[in-house]
Amino acid sequence: MTSEIVSVIGGKETSSGVTYESVDPAHLDEVVARVRLADPGTFSSACRTAAAAQREWARVPAPVRGRVIASIGRLVEANAVELARLVTREIGKPYAEALGEVREIVDTCDFFLGEGRRLYGQTVPSEMPDKNLFTFRVPVGVAAVITAGNFPVAVPSWYLVPALLCGNAVVWKPAEYAAASAHALYRLFEAAGLPDGVLNLVLADGATTFEGLEAALAEGTVHKVGFTGSTEVGRAVGELCGRHLQSPCLELGGKNPMVVMPDADLDLAVEGALFAGFGTAGQRCTSLGTVIVHESVHDEFLSRYARAVAGAAIGDPSGDVLCGPLLERRFADRYEEYLGWILPHHTVVSGPVGRITADSPRGDFTGEGGLYYHPVVVDGVRPDDRLFLEETFGPVVGVTSFTTLEEALHLANLPGYGLSCSIYTTDPASVFRFREGIGAGMVSVNNSTSGAEAHLPFGGNGRSGNGSRQSGVWVLDQFTRWQSMNWDHSGRLQKAQMDVAEIVPDLEFRL
Repeated sequence: MTSEIVSVIGGKETSSGVTYESVDPAHLDEVVARVRLADPGTFSSACRTAAAAQREWARVPAPVRGRVIASIGRLVEANAVELARLVTREIGKPYAEALGEVREIVDTCDFFLGEGRRLYGQTVPSEMPDKNLFTFRVPVGVAAVITAGNFPVAVPSWYLVPALLCGNAVVWKPAEYAAASAHALYRLFEAAGLPDGVLNLVLADGATTFEGLEAALAEGTVHKVGFTGSTEVGRAVGELCGRHLQSPCLELGGKNPMVVMPDADLDLAVEGALFAGFGTAGQRCTSLGTVIVHESVHDEFLSRYARAVAGAAIGDPSGDVLCGPLLERRFADRYEEYLGWILPHHTVVSGPVGRITADSPRGDFTGEGGLYYHPVVVDGVRPDDRLFLEETFGPVVGVTSFTTLEEALHLANLPGYGLSCSIYTTDPASVFRFREGIGAGMVSVNNSTSGAEAHLPFGGNGRSGNGSRQSGVWVLDQFTRWQSMNWDHSGRLQKAQMDVAEIVPDLEFRL
């Protein structure tokens, strides 16, 4: 029986608006859940509810909030298989990847459960006697978190866990096409004992969310916005927050380069390019965009890469496959537009292009009933090609060549994104020259452009974000604000920079 899921605000289910059907992209005739979408007023109401609940939640001692985070981790761990299976069914992510995604939530909880005892401030020496200076981390208030559906449970946890730990309340709007996975994760958070209203789930489309967010910002019931999604929408969210003097946490798209040096282990580089380019069917913000290969190894790399792509398993995501279907029909339609960017001067070295069907099969696999697409490798991309410059959310990778590392760095930085990158080399000097010259927030050496660990900062620059970071201790700066306090117990008014004792040196002294 197909379930119907609704928003949950203040611990109560709230049903309104039209119904959206979340469909299994591997079996388009199977409805995973029917989702009642909220209206803008529901979103802004959720923010008011969160604001009322946040004051009491902030009064809960941080170590106690840390124990709640620990409970969330244990609950997710105990339900890992069920949650991963739901992710696979709802968005078509291969089960092994989905299980890894769920593991990322557990890792995030394991890291942050101790931060409840380490939300440190500092004591700072004063320039005057009988005076003490202190700093404190304080919660921002209410965080509105808007997440994409390609990582429907892991990426939200990067926001929800630290935000809640720091004493904030949250209004979370997941992607509607991944609403069942989000609802399941919400239930696990709820089971950990969060008070009503501290975490609220609003199921809505993008336009509705933007309108509701605009109203909530105007009312002053949202104090931090976290957004994961496209650069285009992220720019609009950033502009909206700027009008209210807020700095959002933006994690946006990428056109992630992989540089293959002449001394690279080519088999390792091919393995990394295969996973980075086609894992999750190329639908990651950290997916490989362009392989930039030294001209001396270009042909050999391309030959090996084409063979690896041809031999990769694509099919039912419940099996042992490199990738399954695209996430949803809208992404399939958009991906077909990207395939239109392949031009006559390009060479497709991977075989058929487009949807896998009975008329265009991949071996014996016809992709019947699902949104399956052939993986595409395009050689000969040029710096002025759209295929080189713009994010292509799907299973297509461009290849070009270079002669010097300086040229490779120029090509890698040219699209203006700055999320992730990779270099394959055995030369430490090349590694450090690359790291110094690249504009990306994350650099991998002899590894994929994809992959994150819970205790390392995640985020990008340029068209990939506004420099904010998620994960590790760095994300605490997104969900707390620094408060300073000075305590003068001298019994008199001491004026900073004015009533400071001065010891006069003899600057004319010479040996």
